[in-house]
Amino acid sequence: MALRKDAQRNRERLVEAARAVFAERGLDVALDEVARRAGVSIGTLYNRFPTRADLVAAVFTDRADTVVGICEHALAMDDPWDGFVHFVEQTCRMQAADRGYNDLSARSIPQAAPTSDLERGYALMTEVVERAKRAGALRGDFVLADMAFVIWAISRTIEATGDVEPQAWRRHLGFVLDGLRAPAAHPLPVPALTDEQVERIMRDC
Repeated sequence: MALRKDAQRNRERLVEAARAVFAERGLDVALDEVARRAGVSIGTLYNRFPTRADLVAAVFTDRADTVVGICEHALAMDDPWDGFVHFVEQTCRMQAADRGYNDLSARSIPQAAPTSDLERGYALMTEVVERAKRAGALRGDFVLADMAFVIWAISRTIEATGDVEPQAWRRHLGFVLDGLRAPAAHPLPVPALTDEQVERIMRDC
C-alpha cells in the first residue's frame, strides 16, 4: 500500500538524515540524532523503520547499483589486472568516503532478502577476480571470499587514520595489491574461507 504524501515525505527526510549522520558518525549513532536531523519525532522514525537494520538497508540500498557499475567498468578495461585494481580501489574509496558504509563493510547488519542487483553484483565481482587470474596477473589461489580480508583490513586503517591522514588507506592498499600479484605468490598455509564462513564471521562481529 502506498504511503500518504506526508508519510512519504517523512520517510524521505529520515533516509536523507540517516545518510548524512551515518556518513559523519558511523552506524552506531543514536537514532534520536537521526530523528532530530530529519525534524520528526523518534516515534515517527520507529513507525517508518522498526529496527536500525531497516534504516541502514534503506540508506544503503543504492550501493548494489554502484558496485555493479564499478564491476562493469572493471570488466571493460583492456588489462584484467587494471580492472581488478579498479574494482578493489573503488570499493575501498566508497568505504573511505562514508564512515557508515565503512562500518557496514566491516560487519554484518541484517539485510533484506538478496535482490537481483546484489546477485548480479556478486556474479560480476567473481568475474573480475577470475578474469585477472586467467590472465596470470592475480595469484591463482585468491577467491572472492578473500576480498573480506582486504575489506576488513582497509576498514580498520580508514577508521584509525581518517582524522589524521584521510588518504593513508591508499598506501596500505598498495602494499596489499602488490602482495596479490601472481609473481609475489607463495603457497599459503591454510585454505580460503568459504562464503558461509565469511558470513558467519560477519554475523558475529
